[in-house]
Amino acid sequence: MNTILVIDYGSQYNMLISRRIREMNVYSLVVRYDQDFSKYEDIVGVILSGGPSSVYDDFSPEFNQKILDLNVPILGICYGMQLLVKTFGGKISSASKREYGKVVIENVVYGELNRNLSKNTSVWMSHSDYLDEMPKGFTMLSKSKNAIAMIENQRKRLYGVQFHPEVTHTEEGRKLIENFVFNICKAKKEWNVSDFLQEKVDFIKNTVKDETVILGLSGGVDSTVCAALLDMAISSQLTCIFVDTGLLRKNEAIDVINGYGTLKHLKIIKVDAKARFFEALKNITDPEEKRKIIGRVFFEVFEEEKKKHKEAKFLAQGTIYPDVIESSSVSGPSETIKSHHNVGGMPLQDSFIIIEPLRDLFKDEVRALGRILGLDDTLINRHPFPGPGLGIRVIGEVDEKRVKILQEADYIFIEELRKHGLYNKVSQAFVVLLPVKTVGVMGDQRTYENVACIRSVNTTDFMTADVSRLPFEFLEVVSSRIVNEVLGINRVTFDITSKPPGTIEWE
Repeated sequence: MNTILVIDYGSQYNMLISRRIREMNVYSLVVRYDQDFSKYEDIVGVILSGGPSSVYDDFSPEFNQKILDLNVPILGICYGMQLLVKTFGGKISSASKREYGKVVIENVVYGELNRNLSKNTSVWMSHSDYLDEMPKGFTMLSKSKNAIAMIENQRKRLYGVQFHPEVTHTEEGRKLIENFVFNICKAKKEWNVSDFLQEKVDFIKNTVKDETVILGLSGGVDSTVCAALLDMAISSQLTCIFVDTGLLRKNEAIDVINGYGTLKHLKIIKVDAKARFFEALKNITDPEEKRKIIGRVFFEVFEEEKKKHKEAKFLAQGTIYPDVIESSSVSGPSETIKSHHNVGGMPLQDSFIIIEPLRDLFKDEVRALGRILGLDDTLINRHPFPGPGLGIRVIGEVDEKRVKILQEADYIFIEELRKHGLYNKVSQAFVVLLPVKTVGVMGDQRTYENVACIRSVNTTDFMTADVSRLPFEFLEVVSSRIVNEVLGINRVTFDITSKPPGTIEWE
């Protein structure tokens, strides 16, 4: 099966490049920049990812000359392009005007890489260095107002773009990647999620053998699909543990236990640990510390449950790639944005062997896998819910009273989304409780209560996201219901920040 290698130079989007290629039914892997690439078979192309470094930094990752031994086309993205330019004799300089966000570029010459692209097209830039002097043999294909945006050397099969074609903000990014994958690399469509399914089933069987597996079941899409996958592979060897942290949505504990339909035969043990989590979070306001405490306590609960299941050797988690990539690069030098409870908060110990069969998949791929496994759409289409739960949606200190207030407000928002037929039209929606109080008036009385913020985004990959354009009349209904029905809230706001520059969650 032919493969496109994505070389990891630390971009937060490096795995997203791979996902875009997999969408085209071409297999792709993300690998370290300093590897020996000879062990990979049937490589038809290489993409150098972006990264946070400058090519002239003392400790910036270098171009690995072994990449050239593969004798395949190479596409450099952002830092990757600058690395190609430096390697082949060009010059990179610091920009007097940086470019971040949407920028219009002009295609001044058409080559192999930008064939069929519009004369002027919008792309997503993120750079403070720029190409100052072209390497010999390269042609400039496109430019922005401030920088050279696209180059190629057809004879050496080297290509570069200063922007990120892999993010949805780049209007014709898919076309450009298709040009590279199919027209330049001549890749064949030989991969799909069903292939991943069989590969992971075999992996689970060969890894687990006759041992018992405990799965942390949250009721979300990821852990549900993970449960179905493990059930297919090892069935009776699986025990699911649902931990009620007290940080779940309203009625979540009941809904999870009762809502599994075709998976009702799963062995599920419910553990009530609410008091334990609230005690551990007392006086804690820092988001990273909260995440790590929640992860630690969560793991401790599993430790205690293991004593009741002494045969359990493996702990399975529904970790998916956005969890991993935002905690740290898959294998390279990216900067940490935030840690996730199931990848950044677990203490080092030898009690379990961790198994994460979904950690290389994005949310839409997980959902596709769930459909192949025969799961109901009501389970597959549930909005994502963070591992730390409402602990990171109550901004500041977390206690039972504030969580209760947030649960009621969030319940109203989701209920109204369903009533208005909007729930399946947005990708993720929730309410955040702010550590801010404002003056209000109800009847003839002055109030001094909490501020809630509505958040709703649309995305395909959860690496980038746009704010949902919800009707103003709908927002009025939600605001009115929350203020009138939830004791403790007297003001509702609406978050209109995209990702980037924001993240989907507030903490």
